[in-house]
Amino acid sequence: MQSKVIITAAVTGAGDTVGKHPAIPVTPEQIANAALEAASAGATVVHCHVRNVVTGKGTRDVNLYREVMEKIRAKNTDVIINLTAGMGGDLVIGEGENPMTFGEGTDVVGPLERLVHVKELRPEICTIDCGSLNFGDGNGLVVQTPMQLREQARLIKSYGVKPEMEIFDSGNLWFANQLVKEGLIEPKPLYQLCLGIPWGAPFNTETMAYQKSQLPPDAIWAAFSIGRQQFHAVAQAVLLGGHVRVGLEDNLYLDKGVFASNGSLVEKAVKLIEMLGTKVATPAEGRDILGLKK
Repeated sequence: MQSKVIITAAVTGAGDTVGKHPAIPVTPEQIANAALEAASAGATVVHCHVRNVVTGKGTRDVNLYREVMEKIRAKNTDVIINLTAGMGGDLVIGEGENPMTFGEGTDVVGPLERLVHVKELRPEICTIDCGSLNFGDGNGLVVQTPMQLREQARLIKSYGVKPEMEIFDSGNLWFANQLVKEGLIEPKPLYQLCLGIPWGAPFNTETMAYQKSQLPPDAIWAAFSIGRQQFHAVAQAVLLGGHVRVGLEDNLYLDKGVFASNGSLVEKAVKLIEMLGTKVATPAEGRDILGLKK
């Protein structure tokens, strides 16, 4: 096990969770407050999406990202900020015999536009989704080609931001390793194993252990699973020598029938990590582990 475990709090996401929970963060102030709550509870890193303040749906609005970052930094200059770059690859195939009539929610843009907020705001970490996926049980796909991903990796590197490679399936992991081999990802590459998301890699011990076994020797890795398996994944990742992620992006409940907050999810993760015999990394310790400069 790691002597210090990084906890990432994914505080809101872009999923259809508004209305399924009484307090999903939507406005920049709510998202920033959720991040501050998670940091106070022990999170090393806060992972932030932004949402349209009227509809609650995910967006790529740079001004909303800027406002979230400013509000976090006004009260906490220590916590590590990780901004998603996952928006901009959403493709909804048309119904029936009209697949080219793309549905509502389609938002596919090029690498430059996808990373505008990263270029302008320079968070310490941003995500890069390392492949395409049948996302959920409908007609939605998350699409990013090898050529697009190579260009995203080049741009992120040029911005001086550390990429967190999101791994949704074994092919994603294979390609992430290829980015490392090509020198597009700098040493101490950071992987996030994203398990339990239909129809990517399932969450179970064997899948997490297999994916860990395929990582480069100098890799830093974390893992999570969604829903009721969130804390099973915390325990499994710690035991396998990884870091962890919790938060309302992935799980709405603290216990059966009990809605969670980001703070309560982080607090539970801290307790579990300490019960397993290790400690949670502070932001300063997290920067040292990840090779970041504040």
